[in-house]
Amino acid sequence: MKFSSECHLCPRLSIFLDEVKSAQPGYFARPVPSFGAADARLLIVGLAPGMHGANRTGRPFTGDYAGDLLYSTLHQFGFSSSGEPLDADGNTNTKLALKNCRITNAVRCLPPQNKPELSEIKMCNGYLAAELDKLPQDGVVLALGTIAHQAVLRASGLRAKDCCFAHGAQHILPGGLHFYDSYHCSRYNTQTKRLTTPMFHDVFKSIKEYLGSARL
Repeated sequence: MKFSSECHLCPRLSIFLDEVKSAQPGYFARPVPSFGAADARLLIVGLAPGMHGANRTGRPFTGDYAGDLLYSTLHQFGFSSSGEPLDADGNTNTKLALKNCRITNAVRCLPPQNKPELSEIKMCNGYLAAELDKLPQDGVVLALGTIAHQAVLRASGLRAKDCCFAHGAQHILPGGLHFYDSYHCSRYNTQTKRLTTPMFHDVFKSIKEYLGSARL
């Protein structure tokens, strides 16, 4: 299933994006493409674009709090050339480049109230399956949150009961891909201390160690 930012497969989401674009003409307000090289060994899967984040900039996790934590962490662990997703003017940092990492979402369109419907998650799942197919044999998938976790399982032909979500959990997908879980790096999760920066960093430390030892 080939991705296109002109996708209109989900009527509710397409109508909502048209409304957002009308109210905010400068926003991207379309299905957001993945960011990073297609042959990267680490694929990070989030939930969906945020209203004033990726929906504005057109780049996953760029422009909101979750992106600030994610990109600073990627930079610390050598997966990004910079920890600053935005430039001094608040626009997308075009100089930022990912290193052996790619970022995508379970749902490519901004959903109303940030809550995609199950039918929309399923409709978008073919795009995620295509992303997983591109990963090398020794690749890693990181799901940020339960919905992303379940979307990865669905794209891999697994059921929810086959792998339970838990922060820091590790699984093996069909074909041998390593699959890691983390709580989503949202403002809510970090403000409530459900996810702390050290907890988030521990997940990336484990991924970094695996990728360093698993080169075939």
